[in-house]
Amino acid sequence: MGLREMAEKDLAVILEDAVFGFGWPVTLTDPSGASKPLTGYSNDISLVIDPDTGQAVIGENISAVLRISSIFADPAMTLPKGIADSGSKPWLCTFDDIGGVSATYKVQFSNPDQTLGIVVLRLELYKV
Repeated sequence: MGLREMAEKDLAVILEDAVFGFGWPVTLTDPSGASKPLTGYSNDISLVIDPDTGQAVIGENISAVLRISSIFADPAMTLPKGIADSGSKPWLCTFDDIGGVSATYKVQFSNPDQTLGIVVLRLELYKV
């Protein structure tokens, strides 16, 4: 087994293990409404750095990182992607914050890393 295969298998602990890793329940919902419970890494940070000034500013930095092999474990699922058309249903990602408050987010864009086997989802708060 090469380093890439070992790294992808290590993701089972790093991203999906809630005891020894960063694992956190995340539900991924495709535009048809089909959802899949997954475990991954998620964040919702309200302070970002302005790249022009280097100053901290209030903003939203929301993302989730999921293991591609876990998404594809369901043959009906595909890689999530951002859908810019506001008239179309988006991919959604739902997770709780550390206090147990659930929020649903729209996938703005996805950044799959086929070398490591993860997809980083850039999210924004979803308003129905």
